[in-house]
Order: sequence, then C-alpha cells, then structure tokens
Amino acid sequence: MRLLRLSRGAAVALALLVAGCATRPERVVPPPVVVQPGPLSAADYLAQAASLDLIEVQASRLAFNRSQNARVRGYARMMIDGHTGMAAQLSFAGRRLGLLPSAALLPRHQSMLDGLAASPDFDRAYRSQQGELHRVALRLHSDYAARGDSPTLRPVAASAMSIERQHLKMLQGI
Repeated sequence: MRLLRLSRGAAVALALLVAGCATRPERVVPPPVVVQPGPLSAADYLAQAASLDLIEVQASRLAFNRSQNARVRGYARMMIDGHTGMAAQLSFAGRRLGLLPSAALLPRHQSMLDGLAASPDFDRAYRSQQGELHRVALRLHSDYAARGDSPTLRPVAASAMSIERQHLKMLQGI
C-alpha cells in the first residue's frame, strides 16, 4: 500500500472540501490534525489566517442579517467584532514583514460561504460551520505559535489561539 503525502495546506483544503460536501451540516467531521515537520512559513500562515478571519466576518454578517434567533445574532455580532480585530492585528504584523494579507477568501472558504448562504436551515448550518472553522483556526494558530518561522507573527498566533478557544466556548452556549 502506497501512502500519499500531502502538504499541511493541501490536507486542510481536502478535509474542508470533504466536510463541505456533507449533506447534514450537524455531522461535519473536523479535518484531521496534520503535523508538519519544521516551521510553518509566514506567508502561508498569513494567507490562511486572513482568509479564516474574513470568512468568519462574512458568515457572521450573514447570520446577523438572516437569523431570527437573538442568541445567534449576539454571537454573530461578537464574531464580527472579534475577527475584525484579529484581522487588524494580523495585517499590522504582516505589514511589518512586508506581507499583506489578501482581501479575498481562499477558494475553499468562498465555497463554504456560498453553501452557508444557500442553506435552508441557516442557523444550524451557521453554528456547525462556526465550530468547524474555529477548530481549523485553533489548529492553525497553535501550530504557528509553536513552530512558525516568524518571531513577529508567533505572538499574534498565540493571541489568536486564545481568542479562538473563547469563541468555541461561546458557540456551545447558542
């Protein structure tokens, strides 16, 4: 049996693609943790983290406008504020390194956002997607805080890791 080796980014993209194909969003399986030897590159981390913040903000704007559930709307407002702040920190640190985060979603995140917008059970899909995205973001920030190649971005990742944990905890309450 021959094993296929995937880069961390390819493995996460494949896992998100498979998760995005699920017909029952409440049963989304989180992508596996992929351990990459050596440091993560600042450019890859910045691209992934910026896209994760952007999808969180855009999905939460949808939730704030579409949901009739006050708890979902409250959570969405907190996500908009929290991830806008995280994106600003990331952008500031990236500029210090000469790296600018993209203002566009990665294709996998755009696909997830499109699926959310089309969901007939929006609140359930939003909560499920939030859990999935925050678990992926927590792993990304944890990995970068531990093994990232930029001393400028590692503290940003550590801070984001703490915020992601708080967001996951808050999600359990809605």
